[in-house]
Amino acid sequence: MTETITAPGTGFFGLGISPKLLEALDKLKFKIPTPIQQKAIPVAAAGTDMVGIAQTGTGKTIAFAIPMIQRLAAVEGKGLVLVPTRELALQVAEVIKQFAPLLGMGSVVIIGGESAGRQLTELRRKPRIIIATPGRLIDHLNQRNVNLADVRVLVLDEADRMFDMGFTPQIEKIIAAISRERQTMLFSATMPDEIMKLAGRHMKLPIRIEVARPGTLVEKLEQELFIVDRGDKPALLGKLLDKYWGSVLLFVRTKHNARKIARQIRDLPHSAAEIHSNRSLNQRREALDGFKSGKYRVLVATDIAARGIDVTGIELVINYDLPDEDENYVHRIGRTGRAGQPGRAITFASPDQGKDVRNIERLIRMSLPVSRYDDMPDVKFSGPAGPAQPGEKRRPGPNRGQQSRGQRREASGGSQARPPARQSGRPDGGSRPETAHGRPSGPSYGNFSGQPRRGPSAGRSEGGQRRQGQRPGGRPGGNFEARRGRPSSGRKSIVSPSAYFDNEEPRRRPQGRP
Repeated sequence: MTETITAPGTGFFGLGISPKLLEALDKLKFKIPTPIQQKAIPVAAAGTDMVGIAQTGTGKTIAFAIPMIQRLAAVEGKGLVLVPTRELALQVAEVIKQFAPLLGMGSVVIIGGESAGRQLTELRRKPRIIIATPGRLIDHLNQRNVNLADVRVLVLDEADRMFDMGFTPQIEKIIAAISRERQTMLFSATMPDEIMKLAGRHMKLPIRIEVARPGTLVEKLEQELFIVDRGDKPALLGKLLDKYWGSVLLFVRTKHNARKIARQIRDLPHSAAEIHSNRSLNQRREALDGFKSGKYRVLVATDIAARGIDVTGIELVINYDLPDEDENYVHRIGRTGRAGQPGRAITFASPDQGKDVRNIERLIRMSLPVSRYDDMPDVKFSGPAGPAQPGEKRRPGPNRGQQSRGQRREASGGSQARPPARQSGRPDGGSRPETAHGRPSGPSYGNFSGQPRRGPSAGRSEGGQRRQGQRPGGRPGGNFEARRGRPSSGRKSIVSPSAYFDNEEPRRRPQGRP
């Protein structure tokens, strides 16, 4: 059994880490553990299932790598780390390779974009630790190239990202191939319901360790917002690159825009590389290595790399385009200001994106300060949903899920945003009654009689009206008490005439359901 040091002390001493690993941490200049490392390592080293919730850039890889390596040194079997992206897999592998060989362990990376034959050769060498993306690991599992029955430590890193990317079926299949006699560690920046359900199904009384609430930003991070017309973004970007001379990570929404912006940056001229899903694995690796070494000053990336880039010393993150999902804002700007270092994040927003910025502000629980250049056009958000302008004070907006129903209807465009229903039959022998706006007169409850529509197959009289007390198929309708000869209770019918049914067919019960 591996000897551990449990005497009180400073730094990583006292966390139950073996002497060899402590020596390696010291040589690699890891002196003081981060909060997630301080709390997670003792729990994980004891072999307990755990769920770790921490913001990006807090050292989660060390928090699970050290306990996993130490536990595998004491038991037979393998360790498996599942990650969402190729880039993150390579970076986790870099960390593990700094410690695993000290205890005689090999590792392998199983990701798409690389030769499956070469991966099979490495798997036949029986490495103790596998770092993999779910898709490629499933390929090897289906071909029986890998046996997961002896996995003793399972780590799900960036679990929320894997669920966002649709890896749930693959994760379930992988877990089903692993023995239940295992330790499971799950790390995530947020805690959606899917992760809570997975923890309930596949973990044994996990201990939850949370060092930052979802939406929490790293310390020493300055944020700015520029409201700019889309056509003026390149000019504003040029001014910022002239002002800040450090490394810059720039996020865009599309692959096409990544290629376009990288080309514009090189014309300024500044050295730039791009990383997105259309780039091969070797091209992504070359771009990332060049960015780390300083060969490229600017790295243009889509959100596929938002959590896969672990580079220290990034001075500036620029959100050239707003993210598709509000949570990705936190993951993007978490690339700067890491390990207690100062950082800066600048966001571009068009005048019509006020609501999107407001949603981000609700998530991070603060207002983004608005900046501008004197020689750039002074534009503001259109509409009332925009964030505070310079000097403006306001109350924080409500959190998500606290809007009233009326507010949600107004935000979604109300009933006007719904598709129009099919028109009911016209009165016998006459034309459709028209109003000044060319629409039928009378109550707009789905038909001309003021009764709620029950679907296109509802029984109707010759004039196109439904017969009173008759349901589709000839069954009696109306109030239950009235059919039984009892006095009406005064309660409304199940389908009440309300604005919900304006211009919309009521939803029908699917066939085959009871």
